[in-house]
Amino acid sequence: MGKARPSRKSAPAKPTFVIQEHHARALHWDFRLEHDGVLVSWALPKGLPLDPNINHLAVHTEDHPLEYGSFSGTIPKGEYGAGTVTIWDHGWYELEKWRDKEVMIVLHGRRAKGRYVLFPTGEKNWMIHRMDPAPANYEPMPQHVAPMLVLANPLPKNDEGWAYEFKWDGVRAMVYVDGGRVRALTRNDKTLTTTFPELREIGEFLGSRSAILDGEIVTLDKEGRPSFAVLAHRLHLSKAAEIERLAKSTPVSFFAFDLLYLDGHNFLADTYDARRAALNKLKFDGRSFTTPPSSTDVKGSDMLRIAKERGLEGVVVKRRTSRYAPGQRNGEWIKIKNFHTQEVVIGGWTAGQGERAGSFGALLLGVNADEGFTYIGKVGTGFSAADRRELLDMLKPLARKTSPFVQRLSPSETAQAHFVRPAVVGEVRFAEWTVDGNLRQPAWRGLRTDKSAKEVVREP
Repeated sequence: MGKARPSRKSAPAKPTFVIQEHHARALHWDFRLEHDGVLVSWALPKGLPLDPNINHLAVHTEDHPLEYGSFSGTIPKGEYGAGTVTIWDHGWYELEKWRDKEVMIVLHGRRAKGRYVLFPTGEKNWMIHRMDPAPANYEPMPQHVAPMLVLANPLPKNDEGWAYEFKWDGVRAMVYVDGGRVRALTRNDKTLTTTFPELREIGEFLGSRSAILDGEIVTLDKEGRPSFAVLAHRLHLSKAAEIERLAKSTPVSFFAFDLLYLDGHNFLADTYDARRAALNKLKFDGRSFTTPPSSTDVKGSDMLRIAKERGLEGVVVKRRTSRYAPGQRNGEWIKIKNFHTQEVVIGGWTAGQGERAGSFGALLLGVNADEGFTYIGKVGTGFSAADRRELLDMLKPLARKTSPFVQRLSPSETAQAHFVRPAVVGEVRFAEWTVDGNLRQPAWRGLRTDKSAKEVVREP
């Protein structure tokens, strides 16, 4: 008989961790560490931090049984934590310290890797801090990027090297997503997240991914065409009940046409083609958001004709090798419109007559020019009864005795005029500019609360 071999003691099992993505009332990530026979748990509203300079909140919750670490599925409505749970990552961890006021670990997962420490800041609230450097080539997400601007110009003579997109008749928006939370800003940095609660769905879609998207917020009519008039009405709402009601009856969509940042990669210095390829790979498409088409193998004249046939505002042409230039209008992006629109600032109004008695007959309009606030005519059509009431409520508190315009207006233009401080911005559609610099046949399109009066100038 051979010699008996000495028995081997089995190596102690490595403690495990799991991170579950939890789409409940508010999206969060449940971070669970196996310890003393249970899963000690924290809820991370923004997930694990990758940047050691930014700590994330970690809310200490009740311990869970070890079996729960493999759970994914739907918790029924009415039960605690109702919503959808998926396993975001799992693995094992090295324990360096476990004290009442400090838990220090090294994670070994497929997505979650590195040294972290959790520490309390209150009874339930803790913070989680990454102790290792950020991953290689990681860049923190910029807190603010000014949108690249578009120049009004004719179509390029040669289509080679250009990409063509439809021009969507809406409101330009920069959308920042971090840890499932969405922040949307207009061109002049007014927040749109409360105004358009539909945008929160973008955070649900991206989950733990961090991104900056450039695009347009639009409202579509029954034929699928953007309706600026409907959108303009929603722009300046402030009552939560009315905002929620219209979000259901006349929802907006966010059309993303550029990707500027994604998961630690800053795309600002990349070409339009590279940014667009990354956006397409993201498969950014949902109930209230999508990625509109970009064409590189079509003639600009055909694209403009199609836009006109579909009743769209026009076409935007972008140089395929162009880098993103925040806040600049450098001619690398060009817009060609099928109809004329102009942002305007209201400098006064004339009293209404007949059926318009008690309201206004027309609004006196101006733009900023080198010589000052310049009169460009008046508009008296395109208003609903609700528009007239709303505008008067906005204009009356801005009343002033003298004209705000640099020109001396004629008696016919100022008859029964009520002048106001030029602060309210709107938009009109018109036929053409007259020789003396006025709008011909303007019609009101709606308020532009996303624009400041200072930035309104005559479009080329």
